[in-house]
Amino acid sequence: QVHVVESGGGQVQAGGSRRLSCVVSGAVFTVGDMGWYRQAPGKQRALVATISSDGDTFYEDSVKGRFTISRDNDKKTVYLQMSSLKPEDTAVYYCNVDHLTTGRGLQFNIWGQGTQVTVSS
Repeated sequence: QVHVVESGGGQVQAGGSRRLSCVVSGAVFTVGDMGWYRQAPGKQRALVATISSDGDTFYEDSVKGRFTISRDNDKKTVYLQMSSLKPEDTAVYYCNVDHLTTGRGLQFNIWGQGTQVTVSS
């Protein structure tokens, strides 16, 4: 069975930094595009950043220059380094795997359980 587990959330003061991690575990052969999404209270889940298996990245405008997404394919892990955090970055951050391959074939659109990031002013 495949598991996607985020970690690294917590409380941080405005201007501070935090690094989130997301590990894919289980009998997984390859992992495709990975991404981070966030959902603030009363709002819909929204894209933050994505990274392809080749390392191509995309960022939502409000996090450009502040957040960096990276991945370690050997560890099947994606990271989100967040800097210059603002109170409006407060949200539950979710990891998403676009697709992966297992011994049973392809799986699509796998989500983690989320990790809370709270930025205080």
